[in-house]
Amino acid sequence: MSASLINMAYIGATVLFVLALSGLSNEESARRGNLYGMLGMGLALLVTIFGVVEDNFNMMLIGLVVGGGIGWILAKRIAMTQMPELVAILHSLVGLAAVLVGYATFADHDFVFSGVEKTIHDVEVYIGILIGALTFSGSVIAFLKLSAKISGKPLMLPARHWLNLGLLVLAIVFGKLFIEQSAAGGGLEPLIWMTVVALIFGVHMVMAIGGADMPVVISMLNSYSGWAAAATGFMLSNDLLIVVGALVGSSGAILSYIMCRAMNRKFLAVIAGGFGGGSTKSSENAVDAGEQGEAVSVEAEEVAQMLIDSKEVMILPGYGMAVAQAQHSVYELTKRLKDKGVCVRFGIHPVAGRMPGHMNVLLAEAKVPYDIVYEMDEINEDFPDVDVSIVIGANDIVNPSALDDPDSPIAGMPVLEPWKGTTTIVLKRSMAVGYAGVDNPLFYKENTRMLFGDAKATVDAVVAALT
Repeated sequence: MSASLINMAYIGATVLFVLALSGLSNEESARRGNLYGMLGMGLALLVTIFGVVEDNFNMMLIGLVVGGGIGWILAKRIAMTQMPELVAILHSLVGLAAVLVGYATFADHDFVFSGVEKTIHDVEVYIGILIGALTFSGSVIAFLKLSAKISGKPLMLPARHWLNLGLLVLAIVFGKLFIEQSAAGGGLEPLIWMTVVALIFGVHMVMAIGGADMPVVISMLNSYSGWAAAATGFMLSNDLLIVVGALVGSSGAILSYIMCRAMNRKFLAVIAGGFGGGSTKSSENAVDAGEQGEAVSVEAEEVAQMLIDSKEVMILPGYGMAVAQAQHSVYELTKRLKDKGVCVRFGIHPVAGRMPGHMNVLLAEAKVPYDIVYEMDEINEDFPDVDVSIVIGANDIVNPSALDDPDSPIAGMPVLEPWKGTTTIVLKRSMAVGYAGVDNPLFYKENTRMLFGDAKATVDAVVAALT
């Protein structure tokens, strides 16, 4: 395959990737965006396999079959509730690939450079391995946190900021040693030490981030994986990989910035340590102390009657809806209420769930119309006119202490404000705190009622009571 044909195909794939990102920015065009992305990746793979690769075809085909098979099985078996941890672990593979390619490129004697070109190539290898190792270890920790294999609470080590600064200084020192020794034919030892430092930094960085900031961590690691891919492209002199990596890296960085703004957070504050780091009281202790009041529980039949008597209903989904896989039941509830003349809308917090857009994807899967799904900024002012707000498995994103308590670990975080409406119905399994480990005064307000149980079962019970 000629070089000009390869370049034309790569340009076509790049255009498809840009169209994919553009499509994914809107719910109505998201399916089309996914299709563009798949076509672009398919084109890139075919051109690379038949036009760029010159040797070791058997090994490459084995890798394609094994990797493709694992991906196919994961796609079939992973539930929507597990998408955040799947995304996290896939980011780790991108980082690991960058590390392996970096070491392979460093050891490949076919890359013959000298003078300034060699220094530039060494810098590419060093930065690629640095970003890749950080992304790999950080993504593994994110996966463990999201899958509840380790605690979601932030690890606040003494002098943790000095530790991060020390690791950064070490990375710079090892970089200088690597370039100097590589020019003399060595450099492996400082490269290995830098990899260890980067792995430790990735672990510590994500361990220090609290539960409520995990959606930002996911988008941040997505950005890192993109820059790791771009660095791999530089190491392999592959223009398409550079462009695609830059697209992913920049879009992930922009998304992280947007989410931090939506949460009234600074990006560096997230890296320094996330929400959930302060001391919190359990709900039981708060009730015993008489500080919050008493939570009032209701039955499904009572909730159904409240909804029938309503004109405006707002549904606020959270991670509990994902865990219970209640999105289809929620849509059935929506249809029943609309048939009875009730106006139903959905309010989505930017960090609802465990990754950006988690709730939007679940609602789209259940075929909830896009035109009744609103972002937090679009509907927060409407709550005084809402008769019933239904909070389904959400906690931190509807916590009034974020606005009322300056000492709260989530102070300053914009939240949905259902307590301003006539009645709030909260669907939860128990009175347990949310992922950020913060108690929620909403549960004890006079106009709040608690409907305990599995979200799918309780929503089904309400639907049954409506007929």
